[in-house]
Amino acid sequence: MSTTDTYPQQRRTGAARFVPLLGWLPGYRGTVLRHDLVAGLTVAVMLVPQSMAYAALAGMPPVTGLYASIVPLLVYAVLGTSGSLAVGPVAITAMMTAAALAPAANGDADRYAALAGLLALLVGAIQLGMGALRLGAVVTFMSHSVLSGFTSAAAIVIAASQLKDLLGLDAERAENFPGIVTSVWQAASTVQGLTVAVSVASITALVLLKRHLPKLPGALLVVAGVTAVSAVFALGDRGVRILTEVPAGLPVPALPSLAAADVTALLPAAIAIALVSYMEGIAVAKSLAAKSRQQVLANTELVAVGAANASAGVFGAFPVAGGFSRSAVNHSAGARTPVATIVTAVVVAVTAFALTPAFYHLPKAVLGAIVVVAVLGLVDRAGAVAAWRTRRADGLTLALTFLVTLLFGVEPGLAAGVAVSIGVFLWRSSRPHTAELGRVPGSTTYRNVARYQGLETDARIAVIRVDGPLLFANAQQIEDSLQGLAEQRDQVHTVILDASGIGDCDADGAHALAQLRARLADRGVTLRLATVRGPVRDLLSRAGLWQSLREANLVHRDVADAVAAAAAGTAATGQRSSRALADEVI
Repeated sequence: MSTTDTYPQQRRTGAARFVPLLGWLPGYRGTVLRHDLVAGLTVAVMLVPQSMAYAALAGMPPVTGLYASIVPLLVYAVLGTSGSLAVGPVAITAMMTAAALAPAANGDADRYAALAGLLALLVGAIQLGMGALRLGAVVTFMSHSVLSGFTSAAAIVIAASQLKDLLGLDAERAENFPGIVTSVWQAASTVQGLTVAVSVASITALVLLKRHLPKLPGALLVVAGVTAVSAVFALGDRGVRILTEVPAGLPVPALPSLAAADVTALLPAAIAIALVSYMEGIAVAKSLAAKSRQQVLANTELVAVGAANASAGVFGAFPVAGGFSRSAVNHSAGARTPVATIVTAVVVAVTAFALTPAFYHLPKAVLGAIVVVAVLGLVDRAGAVAAWRTRRADGLTLALTFLVTLLFGVEPGLAAGVAVSIGVFLWRSSRPHTAELGRVPGSTTYRNVARYQGLETDARIAVIRVDGPLLFANAQQIEDSLQGLAEQRDQVHTVILDASGIGDCDADGAHALAQLRARLADRGVTLRLATVRGPVRDLLSRAGLWQSLREANLVHRDVADAVAAAAAGTAATGQRSSRALADEVI
């Protein structure tokens, strides 16, 4: 079967520009439907127990996990561009939700639920706005090092937060690792032995099934098996906390009616969740799209996941995102189009309407075990080692993000990581790499026979290459650096700036070159430019500097020409003039 038969072509014209599902339907075939049905059913049996576990992680009733896995999935299926991305509750956004809502709700369950809906609406509105304004590139400020450190620390905090349910403790809720450890220690005397046995059995079974029988729905099998044991042996009457009554059906759609102060209080968390959830989804969507030769549109994905989050808020759920593990399962199970997501939503809806009584005897410890096994795989040890080996600054950014997230919580950790990333970027931009060409490192010997076509340089001619843009952030530093070189070596009469590595320039850069030329001239040193790229030359022309340099015969096509001109004390090489060369496009 050809790729085009298996993966329907995506049309981007007409109504399909706004409703991408319409771009799939014209090429939809029965063979594709078979793939999507299998994938949708596979993800559904994985999603039902996971969604309930992540709802509990978010501090919400487990049934709201099912709510978050129905309408939001249908909305994404209509508006999303990925045929494999599995949207729904995920661990990291669930934890961020709990961290944002617990302080604001003050133990009021009804207010907590209302705040969750408001948070989902805010996340959706932010993502919709970013998509409409085509701001998908904004998330590039969250570097891989930041995401790796944040995700690893969040995974540890999530796993630690489940100790309360895994051990049956009467512990206070905490939002960071030190607080969780303190809470667990203070409640250690309330450990419930039978709950611990259930937790150990559940984790062991989940790990063994994942390792030896990965194609089986391990979470669903563990939920079904432990629930049956719990019902037969009445574990709920023996001190094991169980779900008890799980409401059936869907809530009536409604907008949460809360004060403007609640919007202000939740806005920082909403921004963080909007960025993290989008990054998590777009990363896996692009990865899977590359394997299936599909096209994922970043800004359209923002609109799709934003609309999904808005629908989650209307239907009494909490923020959702595209999950790594479920999306990988969806792809490997054969998902070809968003129809697979529709199948998943329908199966979850049937569960919510008809099968919730089956969860009555489900121990809460099982949901905690599902969360722990799922998130421990997110600890990115290899990424941390690679970042440190590749560049120390990236390793330090990762480490700082990890530590702040672990010690102070998700929002401070994310903010610290982004701030450090931007700071490192600005620091690097302000100090571009420069090299003096022709000088033998560690000596006063100069040679350029091979590099400059047989033309030798000496101590009187300094050839400097700048590797990076000449912008406001570094213009003054470059100007001072070249001026300092001339001041340190009295014998220098010419400084040649090899501009081959300068791909961009702004008004500050042009001003710095003009200032440098004047400052060097005051010392009797001539500034020459070589290998100036077209965009830089155009900017210098608009700034009025290029014409002045041309008239003084100080611009050259290449370094060899500049060296020859400097050595001969003239702008001509004997074969062609610099003025003629300056007219050529570099």
